[in-house]
Amino acid sequence: MHSRELTFTGIAEKHPAYPYAGRARAARLAAFVGLTTVSAQLAVRLPFTPVPVTMQTLFVVLAGVTLGARDGFYAMLAYVAIGFAGAPVFAEFGGGPHVLLGPTGGYLVAFPAAALVAGYVSGGLGGGRIAVLTASLCGMALVLLSGASYLALISGLSFTRAAALAIVPFVAGEFVKALVASGLARDLSTRGF
Repeated sequence: MHSRELTFTGIAEKHPAYPYAGRARAARLAAFVGLTTVSAQLAVRLPFTPVPVTMQTLFVVLAGVTLGARDGFYAMLAYVAIGFAGAPVFAEFGGGPHVLLGPTGGYLVAFPAAALVAGYVSGGLGGGRIAVLTASLCGMALVLLSGASYLALISGLSFTRAAALAIVPFVAGEFVKALVASGLARDLSTRGF
C-alpha cells in the first residue's frame, strides 16, 4: 500500500497537470463537437442540389489541425455517433440513422477521416499556415469525394453527374474555409487550445 502511494506521488510531482489532463482533453473534444453542431445549423439550401451549404467542414479540419490527428478523429467520430443516436446535431437540426442514409450521409461519415487526414498532413508539414491550408484542402477534398461517391451510389447517378451536384457547387466555398482555417489554427494554437 505504501509503495502505491509513493508511485502515485512520484507521478503527480513529475507531471503536475496529470490529474487534469484528461478533463482538458475531453473539454477540447467536446468543444469541437459543439462547434461542428452549431456550424451545421448555418445551412443554406441550393435549388439544384440536395446538399446544403454549411460551415461544418471548417470545424472538421480545424479539429484535426488543432487537436491533432487522433483527437480530431475522436471529436468527429463523437459528433457523427451523437447524430446517429438521434441528437439534432446535423444540418437543419437533423439527427438519426436516416440522415446518414440520406443524400448527405457520405459527407458526414467522412468527417472523422477528414479530421485525421488534416491533422496528419498539418503535423507532417510542420503546422505552419501553408501546412494548415494544404491539410484543410486535403480533408475537405476527402469529404467532397465521399459525399459525391455516396450520392452516386444511393441515387443511381453516374459519378460525373453526382460530382456536378455534390462537389462543383462547393469547391470555391471550401477553398475560402481552408483559408479561414489557416488563420484560425494559429490563433487557437497560441491560446493553448
